Amino acid sequence: MSEEKNMFMNDQAVGAVMMALQKSLMEQSDIVPVLKGFKFRLSEQGLVVLNPPLVKADSGEEGEGESENA
Repeated sequence: MSEEKNMFMNDQAVGAVMMALQKSLMEQSDIVPVLKGFKFRLSEQGLVVLNPPLVKADSGEEGEGESENA
């Protein structure tokens, strides 16, 4: 019989999934390719995502509005 090894995601990996979801919502894109592209490593703390997605926030309009009112 093969030995069963249970794995879990650590907080970093959960954060990476949440960032993928946020990115997909902001860009109105499919989340599946991002999730399928994740590279994992098992550490003592659990599964770690080696290539978490980057989410860029556009702060252009808010910053301009604040400077005009100052």
